[in-house]
Amino acid sequence: MLTEKEVLDLIDEAIEAQKGAYAKFSNFKVGATLIDDRGNHYSGSNVENSSYGLSMCGERNAIFHAVSQGMKKIQVIAVVGDTEGPISPCGACRQVINEFATEKTIVIMANSKKEYKVVKFIDIFPYGFKL
Repeated sequence: MLTEKEVLDLIDEAIEAQKGAYAKFSNFKVGATLIDDRGNHYSGSNVENSSYGLSMCGERNAIFHAVSQGMKKIQVIAVVGDTEGPISPCGACRQVINEFATEKTIVIMANSKKEYKVVKFIDIFPYGFKL
């Protein structure tokens, strides 16, 4: 399991990523940072589009960036939003995380005030689809 310092460091990375969000329409900025199975860190933020369906979440941007660099498995992913309590990945993000998750993958759900909840991915997506 992660120490509190490790959790807070990842939240700080996600908050830094959040600053790069392009949320012109909703003004709802999300940042995410993940650590892969090799210990590499990758970050992403949400990017909106006037054609809303073409917008992309921060978690998926972090994952797609990691995959483009050779990532195979997610060890831990942290997501931050300006929410009242800790933010939770949406269903689409959960399905994409599932593609690269293991039984040990951890999700850190947090807000900008650094209130957080740490869960095993399988606990928030117990019946994910896989081919």
